[in-house]
Amino acid sequence: MTGKNKQNTNTEYLNLVASIAPKTNEAKTLFHAFWVGGLICFIGQFVRYMLMFWFDLYGDVLAGATSIVMIFLGAFLTGLGVYDRIGKYAGGGSIVPITGFANSVVSPAMEFKSEGYIYGLAAKMFVVAGPIIVFGVIGSVATGLIYYILGLFGLTF
Repeated sequence: MTGKNKQNTNTEYLNLVASIAPKTNEAKTLFHAFWVGGLICFIGQFVRYMLMFWFDLYGDVLAGATSIVMIFLGAFLTGLGVYDRIGKYAGGGSIVPITGFANSVVSPAMEFKSEGYIYGLAAKMFVVAGPIIVFGVIGSVATGLIYYILGLFGLTF
């Protein structure tokens, strides 16, 4: 196939896909993502204030407790099947907060549980979240090394 015939085939294929693919209303999709993500963050802030008020928590302890509660809520709602429906409705608005991370760990664990606790649940639990964790750790180590090397030359910020 020559270059020109290949380009015509690619163009025809893209035109076919464009004609078959469902049309999306980007404004509506963005609005759903925005308000659901905002609502999740609002709930997180509410949990934070309640932990501060009821249990007199502050600083890192408060941040950790809030994260634990939000991760639990995300995992619990995933187990009930609610978070998947939220994700279908809100798209990216449901995966950005910490509850989306909990969902990305619990969903594969539930899906592969039938393969057993070791080779199914434990082995597949981090299929989605694993790369996020790996690149997060690598990025933070690289940033720390760069900061350390700059500090050796007296270029701290």
